[in-house]
Amino acid sequence: MIIGFVGLGLMGRPMAGHLLKAGHQVFANDLFLIQNNKPLPEELAAAGAVEIKSLKELAAKCEVIITMVPDTPDVEKALFGKDGIAEGLAKGKIVIDMSSISPIETQEFAKKVEALGGEYIDAPVSGGEVGAKAASLTIMCGGKQAVFDTIKPLLELMGKNITLVGDAGAGQITKVANQIIVALNIEAVSEALLYASKAGADPARVRQALMGGFAASRILEVHGERIIKRTFDPGFRIDLHRKDLNLALSNARKLGLSLPNTATAQELFNSCAAHGDGNKDHSAMVTALERMANHKV
Repeated sequence: MIIGFVGLGLMGRPMAGHLLKAGHQVFANDLFLIQNNKPLPEELAAAGAVEIKSLKELAAKCEVIITMVPDTPDVEKALFGKDGIAEGLAKGKIVIDMSSISPIETQEFAKKVEALGGEYIDAPVSGGEVGAKAASLTIMCGGKQAVFDTIKPLLELMGKNITLVGDAGAGQITKVANQIIVALNIEAVSEALLYASKAGADPARVRQALMGGFAASRILEVHGERIIKRTFDPGFRIDLHRKDLNLALSNARKLGLSLPNTATAQELFNSCAAHGDGNKDHSAMVTALERMANHKV
């Protein structure tokens, strides 16, 4: 297929690479690269990716257009801004938004794209940079069954657990739910290891013991190790997780819901950001608890 890929950051770059390796033609666009007069990543250019600086032109050339950008305003600008994707759409073209953005705005974007004759699938991902590189992402989709069936072979090049959850916006709702669960699990692991350390036990051995019991989890395995080893190099950044929890809390207010533990996790992330740690991996949430305890794990 002829695919347009918009957004070549930590996630988008390897995702586009998998499409190229499978033999698809990829036209690429990245606003940061364009604004800073930087070339396409060498590995993508070597694999045959072609840069197109105009999103309108990119959309006009491609059957499928994938967006993978940071936030709701970025998607809106890419789609409906001047010389944007919408201006190059025609009947039958498919837009796949793999960013993590507002479910409510996603539903509006889908309506606008469909009014222009295109099709829209929201397909946010979970698995981080590691999952993107390994093509093992979990992909949560919202849209029409027939459109999902058409683009699923593309998604299978980038992920493993791929689910059509429901209509447009359902993928983003699922991603927000995912981010709530992940944040609260990081908080639980952080509190447990901080408690164990302050009480005088070796947190590494505590984690090892817990991995064999009912408290075992992927978060305890991966993020627990990062907390103990202090390896907070950017993986999934705190600032991005804060953005996702903001979506959760703002949507909850509109739905008349109270999410008290989500709000607590967000306050811990906010504390980290206030201390200059917004670019650290979200496992660094533990540092906010450590400051309150005046004790490091």
